[in-house]
Amino acid sequence: MKSLLLILLLRFLALLPLSTARALGVLISRFCWWTRGRMAQTTLTNLALCFPQLDTAARTALAQASLRHTFMAIAECGAVWLWPAPRALALIQRVEGLELLRAAHAQGRGVIMLGPHLGNWELTGLYLNTCGCGQNSQLFQAPADRRLGKLIYEARSRSGSHMVPTDQKGVGVLLQALRRGEVIGILPDQVPPDTGGEFAPFFGVPALTMTLACRLQQKTGARILMVFARRELKPNHGFTLVIQEPDPMVYAQYMPEALAGMNRSIEQLMAGVPEQYQWEYKRFKRQPPGFTRPY
Repeated sequence: MKSLLLILLLRFLALLPLSTARALGVLISRFCWWTRGRMAQTTLTNLALCFPQLDTAARTALAQASLRHTFMAIAECGAVWLWPAPRALALIQRVEGLELLRAAHAQGRGVIMLGPHLGNWELTGLYLNTCGCGQNSQLFQAPADRRLGKLIYEARSRSGSHMVPTDQKGVGVLLQALRRGEVIGILPDQVPPDTGGEFAPFFGVPALTMTLACRLQQKTGARILMVFARRELKPNHGFTLVIQEPDPMVYAQYMPEALAGMNRSIEQLMAGVPEQYQWEYKRFKRQPPGFTRPY
């Protein structure tokens, strides 16, 4: 029943102009802040860990802005998932750094696009198969509900992206895609299982960090680029797609150094728009022995 209601909500949001959907997201964020629900508490905890230099007023303002952007991202799912692909992609008004992707792809060693939970990551995934760099492959973990899983799968693959399962078979598909010189997309800031990650600093805080992207790079010599769809509120309520080089340390052969470089790359990507990062996610829920869990 919950999944059916969610699907109906998504279809309702898809009927709205993007500006109206965003306004609805902002309204819900205010209620979330006023009730001090779990998302608000997690946001405040994460910001206290990552920005200890901010005073209370600045941290509160950043938390409120983060909630607004997270709920706008949720409200945008109707458009990004259910609008025809050309209409959804038309929301991208400008692309910065496309020449970096094309140059990396031309080298023929494959390209790993790292798109963290920043801005609208769903739109980023939709774009990658339409930028003139051939086939794109992305990991996909289906939700438990079959109907919702079908909707999300079709939404993410409707521009031609190859969705692969989040298991060893799927990893093998990504490896072969890179060896063919193709582009793959990975969300690098999800908390992995113990067997798939190591601790590395993220804003100076230990974070269990996935090793998949760095291992794929080490096996193939692929280029790594960072990407996100920055939300623009004026004048046309669209997005700017930003592609930039990672921290050079991401290419280190010593895994702890490579993971630290990857996390620094995420920090650099969000410079100027930290409010568009999903601070509502319990990024630090796993901690090394001897460290206190913050949530």
